[in-house]
Amino acid sequence: MKTRMKSLLAGLLLPGLLFAGAAGAAEYKDRSVKFAFQNVKEHPQGQGAQKFADIVEAKSGGKIKVKLFPGGTLGGDVQTVSAMQGGIVEMSVMNAGILVSQAKEFALVDLPFLFNSATEADALLDGPVGEQLMAKLPEKGLVGLGFWDLGFRNLTNNRRPVKTAADIAGLKIRVIQTPIYIDIFKALGANPVPLAFPELYSALETGTVDGQENPAKTIELTKFNEVQKYMTITRHIYNPQSLIVSKKFWDTLNADEKALFQSAAAEATVFQRKLSRDQEADALASLKSKGMVIDELPADELGKIREKVKPVVEKYKGEIGEALVSQAYATIEKKRASN
Repeated sequence: MKTRMKSLLAGLLLPGLLFAGAAGAAEYKDRSVKFAFQNVKEHPQGQGAQKFADIVEAKSGGKIKVKLFPGGTLGGDVQTVSAMQGGIVEMSVMNAGILVSQAKEFALVDLPFLFNSATEADALLDGPVGEQLMAKLPEKGLVGLGFWDLGFRNLTNNRRPVKTAADIAGLKIRVIQTPIYIDIFKALGANPVPLAFPELYSALETGTVDGQENPAKTIELTKFNEVQKYMTITRHIYNPQSLIVSKKFWDTLNADEKALFQSAAAEATVFQRKLSRDQEADALASLKSKGMVIDELPADELGKIREKVKPVVEKYKGEIGEALVSQAYATIEKKRASN
């Protein structure tokens, strides 16, 4: 674990920043940090945020306090990004693909069926490709500290079991507010409805949308099973989460404080990823026990979905940039070969 921590920390540190205070006591100022995110505090996203907050407070001697705002209480992800750019909110963690509105290259992580496993995503995002993505953020008023885990997304709806690729057609599916999700579900014949996460439960309850897609743990803890009967294991997109800081806030920190945030982020990342991945199977079992009908698509039907979304993949490869996409695929293939 210590070796893994050192490796991860080295990958997450911003270039050129050195740990200050090596010759004496570190300098920390009294600070209050608002950390906003969409899931409930019990979710691995929330537990990772709490881990980060605990580390920062302990290592700063109580001077830096990180207050959590779970459940979208400060607004959806799009609103949160704007608030961070304005310096109103200091921190957040959100689906990395949402940042495509800030830098088109972030669409890379939302390419459908890009990853077969979470460890492939780690290999990509903890390396040069992840560094290139994070390097796009400072000019947009944000600073990246690392990538967390949300998991593989699966489809739910309240109209019918989805046992074939054709069953998706005609369903009104809530999607994340980014273009690639809209294009993916249009390609599958569904009617995608972009909607902020805090509005989703109500939209499902009232029938404004028929369904949605999220990882199993998010579906369980947000209690979507109360308003969704059917779930299909599609694993169509793996969601890394970007741990980000307002640049306006970041620029007020001294070198010791920046180093503390980076080391806390590295430690919390290891904790959060493991927690999130360990809980996926339990979440599926819990949803089944609560009466949700869960189907797994046969390989040939999943293959049909892959074929239907190929034009979407090709479209976004061009927008992301062939060089970055090629580098990403090469990294993933190298990881697969080493397994």
